[in-house]
Amino acid sequence: MCTLGLFPPPPPPGDVTLYELNNALVCGRLSEQLPLSFQSQVPDLPVLSLPKEPLKAHGRQEPSARPPFIHHRESPWKRCLSAWRDAGLCGVLREVASAEEEGLRWLRTGSSHALAVCRWLSSLHGSLFPHLSLTSEDMIAAFSQAVDWAGCPVRAFAWHPHTNKFAVALLDDSIRVYNSSSATVPSLKHRLQRNVASMAWKPLCASILAVACQSCVLVWHLDPTSLSTRPSSGCAQVLSYPGHSPVTSLAWAPSGERLLSASPVDTAMLVWDVPTENCVQLQWFGGGGVTFLAWSPDGSKVLAATPSAVFRVWEAQMWTCERWPTIRGRCQTGCWSPDGSRLLFTVLGESVIYSLSFSEYRGEMQGQVGGSKTASIVADLSETTFETIYGDKRIGGEVHSMVWDPTGERLAVIIRGHPDSAGSQTENIAVFRTRNSPVFELLPCGFVRGEHGARPQIIAFHPCFPRGALLTVCWSSGKISHIPFFFVSARVPLASPHRSPVPVVASVREQPLFSEL
Repeated sequence: MCTLGLFPPPPPPGDVTLYELNNALVCGRLSEQLPLSFQSQVPDLPVLSLPKEPLKAHGRQEPSARPPFIHHRESPWKRCLSAWRDAGLCGVLREVASAEEEGLRWLRTGSSHALAVCRWLSSLHGSLFPHLSLTSEDMIAAFSQAVDWAGCPVRAFAWHPHTNKFAVALLDDSIRVYNSSSATVPSLKHRLQRNVASMAWKPLCASILAVACQSCVLVWHLDPTSLSTRPSSGCAQVLSYPGHSPVTSLAWAPSGERLLSASPVDTAMLVWDVPTENCVQLQWFGGGGVTFLAWSPDGSKVLAATPSAVFRVWEAQMWTCERWPTIRGRCQTGCWSPDGSRLLFTVLGESVIYSLSFSEYRGEMQGQVGGSKTASIVADLSETTFETIYGDKRIGGEVHSMVWDPTGERLAVIIRGHPDSAGSQTENIAVFRTRNSPVFELLPCGFVRGEHGARPQIIAFHPCFPRGALLTVCWSSGKISHIPFFFVSARVPLASPHRSPVPVVASVREQPLFSEL
């Protein structure tokens, strides 16, 4: 089992991590450049600085705020339809209970009593699932893969799966798209694009971007040849479903045929057929909602985390699932090996990385997830003190987010340290060298450091870096940097991902608790 005590000491103060060479991270001053022999191997990507000051977050909108006058000129049935779209059944009951039209007295009375029952049930449900008492913004901040979603200039980041292009969601709810082959930077804005929590580019497609928003999923259809810096809101497709908000996580099937969306207040995750705007609910009872989704690169399985001490893994053919209860808290984050045979995940409140292996004979197990009976601990990230000539440095704590590069040979994790005497937390990025076959190995590589005072917020690997791996880090200062890891990959190319049909069956099988190696 790998521990932080096996890592080399962190970089000295004033140095930043520049690149990896010979299985070691090289640090130096920011002005230093890559060796000439490697400069041509790194794509010309923009190193951005997006400070917080010019960006202004939108003020919080109360759920009861509605357009005056015009709303009440509509017929009661149109108002009820609008309330159903906004807030589901409770919204309809509130609308009928507050209606002023004559002849609706009995309906108003019945709706008032039904609304009181719904509120009582909601309070009972909220006592079982405390996250339901949070505001939408606080809920997104609690379950976001960004460390400080509410205060960081960058709220979400997404690499395009096939080109040197990425999207950045900012504090002011705008999205900018950067392309290394174009000087044009489109800025995406839409009236429904509020509180962006996640983004995902559609695979096998040039420019379709799905965005998880406060009240819906926006699917932007962008023309890659356009020189416009402000695409029309008509380029955005709106996918909404009653009671499915806020949306906190998205995942495309590797084939690009289906899009998954999840909300912490909805116990069902939705499988969207985007062209027809139809969706199928994958419904289960228990868990209180869905907070995080991760589709395996081979397209065979989906990780679905919940706000409770349980997570599920779905197989994407017959859409059955297996259920794994945790011991202390909810599943915080997870990532798949490139072949989909191994899942690494972490649990809130624990300083370890767990591993689940899945059967290699997936073709013979149609309709079964095939997961191992127990999860094993592969890394212990408990706090460790490093003694250096610059003083002692303490690193360790819970894992907030975790990404595995497409070769399956580098794993990067953001570790949230314990609060210091002033009450502030420090985050560090630890990089591991990994191997998934013939046996699983997790070895230390080093710590990634940014500029003085900058804290890592979001990490992501370039999907197709040819000479190893390329790690993108979004910092609390608003800077976005790219760190190349140079190594020769031993990965065997995978076959094309299989097709995933529309889900029609959902079943659950209980799994036992975790065990340690």
